[in-house]
Amino acid sequence: MRDHTKLRAFEIADFIVIEAYRVTRAFPKEEMFGLTSQIRRAAMSIASNIVEGCARSSEGDYLRFLDMAYGSAKELEYQLSVASRLGYSNELQVIRDKTTEVSKVLNALINSIRRSS
Repeated sequence: MRDHTKLRAFEIADFIVIEAYRVTRAFPKEEMFGLTSQIRRAAMSIASNIVEGCARSSEGDYLRFLDMAYGSAKELEYQLSVASRLGYSNELQVIRDKTTEVSKVLNALINSIRRSS
């Protein structure tokens, strides 16, 4: 089994989860079951898929979960873009930057694993 806590991708994803929950608390109440919920779920999905992938014994399963984490990061990038354009928070840029960073780190990790397989 792999230790997810040693992955840079997990470290970034964990930061994103905490910040996403903190920042979305100030979103309009009518977004509670809309954009607020979607942003929180996508952020949690990035970290959760990294953790679950690390817990899998096969390389194929590990890659599949990293791919899902990458997809969730791209989803979150779009959701944060929408929230930013709607003017929901002035604090979204840090999360947007970290989401871009985790996408790049995950992509590099996925490509590295595929090359070595």
